[in-house]
Amino acid sequence: MEAIRTPSRLHLSLIDMEGGLGRVDGGLGVALEEPGFEMGFEKSARIEGLDGDAKEIAEKVCGELGVGGVRADIKRSIPSHVGFGSKTQLYLAIAAGICKVHGVEKPVRELARIVGRGGTSGIGVAAFESGGVVLDGGHSSGKGFKPSRFSDAPVPPVLARHDFPWWLVCAWPERKGAHGELEKGIFEKNCPIPAVEVGDVSRIILMKILPALVEKDLEGFGQGVNLLQETGFKKIEVGLQGDDVQRLLRFLQEKSAGGGMSSFGSVCFGLCESESEAKSLAGGVKTRFNFSTIVTRANNEGARWL
Repeated sequence: MEAIRTPSRLHLSLIDMEGGLGRVDGGLGVALEEPGFEMGFEKSARIEGLDGDAKEIAEKVCGELGVGGVRADIKRSIPSHVGFGSKTQLYLAIAAGICKVHGVEKPVRELARIVGRGGTSGIGVAAFESGGVVLDGGHSSGKGFKPSRFSDAPVPPVLARHDFPWWLVCAWPERKGAHGELEKGIFEKNCPIPAVEVGDVSRIILMKILPALVEKDLEGFGQGVNLLQETGFKKIEVGLQGDDVQRLLRFLQEKSAGGGMSSFGSVCFGLCESESEAKSLAGGVKTRFNFSTIVTRANNEGARWL
């Protein structure tokens, strides 16, 4: 049986939800080692071991590639609809597994096209492809303001990619973030956002976060992440959260080098210099909130075959 291990991802911010320069979206995010999907695959005459939308994706991939079925075994998974980008990792893992057992070679971005991911943010696709911290360049503004599920735009280009050297603590209550029609409605209600806020987000990323990353300046990186939570579309995402998530976010910002929320939540994260600092912070989160927590490093290589 062929086995694959995927990353997950944190989506730090969408960039341009105004579109006045002819492009929309754009995103900044980081791939995580934990949580991740671990899946095994064997060639089969039909689709086995998958149900629901996962089975539909497998059927679509097999049909597009003109191959038989696959038997899949999901050994580990990513929590869904909390901000880890589980759908993209699951769909790409299924597509990659089908290719592997049937001897088909396809680049990750072609698989993303087949399974319909990357239509808004390209962070999840890039995380699967090569891991690290990724800045993507968004899409032509003709795509409009909509989440990936409702977009058929191609995967956006990667503008910058760097290894991430520090540790992270991720924490979340057992509650789903906005997705589906609710997420679509949030885009429709709040976009376009003012161009001046797009400028602020762009400046924070270009002149604060990315230079700090290259210079391995955790304090500066964390300050930039904190600023993002109060700016642009991310400010809207954070403002939609309940009091518990907002208190968690403030706690992580106060007790670590910087903190943020991924996508529409509910997962929040804190940045730490070392594993020992991260474990201490995770213990504090458990004591104060009793939320699910994960201590992890970044994934700086993408999905890998085991």
